[in-house]
Amino acid sequence: MKKPTIIIVDDHDIFRDGLKSLISSEELAVIQGEAANGKEFLKLLQMHNPDVVLMDIDMPEMNGIDATREALKIIPNLKILALTMFGDESYYYKMIDAGAKGFLLKTSGISELEKAIQAINEGDSFFSNEILLNIINRISRKEPENQENDAQLTKREIEILKLICNGYTNEKMAEELHISPQTVKGHRSKLLEKTKSNNTASMVIYAIKNNIFTIE
Repeated sequence: MKKPTIIIVDDHDIFRDGLKSLISSEELAVIQGEAANGKEFLKLLQMHNPDVVLMDIDMPEMNGIDATREALKIIPNLKILALTMFGDESYYYKMIDAGAKGFLLKTSGISELEKAIQAINEGDSFFSNEILLNIINRISRKEPENQENDAQLTKREIEILKLICNGYTNEKMAEELHISPQTVKGHRSKLLEKTKSNNTASMVIYAIKNNIFTIE
């Protein structure tokens, strides 16, 4: 199977070098380039069209939020996975609005890194469980009465949405629900429309806000 191509964007040289070494040694992907900030990254996009971008959020020159927004103007279908630390919760919604497909903790191990790259490369979203728990806790503290579930989702759409939140691919959802992948795609499109979401990551947040999806 062809390995996905990746660009790593992070302002810490030691972390970036460690991530490159890990990805290369485990043969998780082919690294096309690296950048220390958003401006350097945008220059790289003039020469490369990576399958996945691992994007730090807080960087000098240009942060990950602005870099994500600008990059998607250049390559609209670019798949960006945000790299985050505990304490970055205030950036989550801004990164999702900018177009990030998910979030990976910088402290994650090889297995989770591999799952994240694979999920994002296949067009799905990815959230480290700890990040989902942080989002849930933040919403429950600050928005206890903010219920937005006016989309009138069908039983099947709720089933699909829960599976999306659990990281299922279209093929896995089709197998689980005994329907065709094409039917799953149709439900996903309808969910995006009904929940007024820009992407899958936005739908995950919608599901959390409306108590459709929780983590034990």
